Amino acid sequence: MKARHVAMACALALAAWLALFGDNSPATEVVEPARQAPVRAASQTAPRPQAPAIMRLQPRETLIGDDADAFGAGPGDGFAAHNWTPPPPPPPPAPVVPPAPPQAPPLPFTVIGKSLQEGRWEVFLARGEQTWLVHEKDVIDGSWRVDAIKPPLMILTYVQLEQVRQLNIGVFD
Repeated sequence: MKARHVAMACALALAAWLALFGDNSPATEVVEPARQAPVRAASQTAPRPQAPAIMRLQPRETLIGDDADAFGAGPGDGFAAHNWTPPPPPPPPAPVVPPAPPQAPPLPFTVIGKSLQEGRWEVFLARGEQTWLVHEKDVIDGSWRVDAIKPPLMILTYVQLEQVRQLNIGVFD
């Protein structure tokens, strides 16, 4: 072993002894700084400045509070997680859909029967307790017009909206 190694081993042993057995008690008193007054000529008598006082250290919680937003996890924290993706664009406005055009009501009639009289068809229709005997070009209750009677279909038009509906009246007997 070289002398250099022996000297380093002794310094290590001394440092370990000081760490274990040295004075570890904290200082409880405030120490004033030691300052020397500048040397002045005897003719100058200036007032002696006061030395600045050293204040005792205070815990962080009393100085800045225990608020997580003020320190640590707030927007000023450089180590907090940040989402750098831009927000999605606003959805496009919903297209304006025009209301559906009015529709004719379903056919309210029930076919009771039909007959061929002198080459002209006539159909017996019922709605509730009312019955009608209709021919081509007749208007029923001012709302339904009979356009054609050609078995197996009868063509009716809803007069208010001019919408055509077909009613099955059966085949030719």
